[in-house]
Amino acid sequence: MSYQSWYECVRGCGRKYSIYEVVYRCEECGGLLDVQHDTEALKDRSPAEWKQIFDRRSRTNEWPFGSGVWGKKEWVCPQLVDENIVSMYEGHSNSFWASKLGEEIGVEDLWIKLCGNSHTGSFKDLGMTVLVSVVQQMIADGKPIKAVACASTGDTSAALAAYAAAAGIQAIVLLPRGKVSIEQLIQPIANGATVLSLDTDFDGCMQIVQQLSADPSIYLANSMNSLRIEGQKTVAIELVQQFDWQVPDWIIIPCGNLGNVSALGKGLLLMKELGLIDRLPRIACAQAQNANPFYLSYETGFEEYSPVMAKPTLASAIQIGNPVSYERAVKALQACDGVVEQVTEDELANAAARADRTGSYACPHTGVALAALFKLVDRGVIEKDQRVIVISTAHGLKFSRFKVDYHQQELQAVLEQYPNPPIELPADYETVRNTIGDVGSKSNS
Repeated sequence: MSYQSWYECVRGCGRKYSIYEVVYRCEECGGLLDVQHDTEALKDRSPAEWKQIFDRRSRTNEWPFGSGVWGKKEWVCPQLVDENIVSMYEGHSNSFWASKLGEEIGVEDLWIKLCGNSHTGSFKDLGMTVLVSVVQQMIADGKPIKAVACASTGDTSAALAAYAAAAGIQAIVLLPRGKVSIEQLIQPIANGATVLSLDTDFDGCMQIVQQLSADPSIYLANSMNSLRIEGQKTVAIELVQQFDWQVPDWIIIPCGNLGNVSALGKGLLLMKELGLIDRLPRIACAQAQNANPFYLSYETGFEEYSPVMAKPTLASAIQIGNPVSYERAVKALQACDGVVEQVTEDELANAAARADRTGSYACPHTGVALAALFKLVDRGVIEKDQRVIVISTAHGLKFSRFKVDYHQQELQAVLEQYPNPPIELPADYETVRNTIGDVGSKSNS
């Protein structure tokens, strides 16, 4: 079957571009560009046929369709030559049935979609496989691209560096100095990227990388580039597929630059348009109170929007005051009857720790989503008999300092409710035995 995709301005001015053009905004009105698909052509297969195709490819070793992204290739980037795809078997992250946590908060059907169970430990792999693959195709077709560049708060840089290294393309990474975990910092360094640590925040890095990408030989890899959105939208398709194509009632997702919620909405809307689902879930966007421009705009009914100066937050990857994908995110949220909630540093840290005590291992950004969930349940917005899926965006192991500081009770603006520091004892059997007995009696009380 022959399917096509292209860039089109999100503001509806009608301007279109090839996905192989080096362009990031509409040259007519300055709007962001979205990848659009020929949905009439995609309707040549029935919903049942698409489900069968996607199910058959899932977790196979058939190149490139075993990937959770490229198993949906016709819906992602259909015209790409398979030989130029750069994939690391991304996707297929499991949904963890958080039954114990659900029981505690009064939600009977609670799940956590573990998108951090991926090659570089975050959902950013889903978008980067698409972007780097398209760049590989452009280079093969003679485009003079020398490097791919991004501004990052950590996870984007890790994904870009890994996929660029696999493709043999130079990666350039701009990071805000001192605002990225050591685990995140070492990832692009290890993969051979040129890493620039700048005395600014993410928004400052973003301004500079956009200036750099005015040079057509340096390709922009941030989420204002909608190729990333195409890969990330497969989260929506995959999580519905994991539940035998049944739609959940709620999806809770942490939001910073707003590309992730834009992608989530796009995947859901495409499934509905092609008849694979007959309704949309509600979406809750969760923001840290210290970096909350989307929440503030939501409070005005999206009538007003102003960037903010983002304050430091434990959820460092979403410490963004001027999100690039604001316009896309508003459309996605409105289509899904969504809400936006904000949480404090205390709330997000304790939410992550509470989830950890029920078998999770939540990064601080997942803590933001969990804290928003708790607040929505307490207010009765989310009901106990509804199916709820929390999107966990990164693996907790990328934020070990956050975990250590919490259990040592050293986090600022946090009153730790669930600290569990190691108990230091002499190497004496009776002392150990007595302490174990005390611990057991406390846990049963």
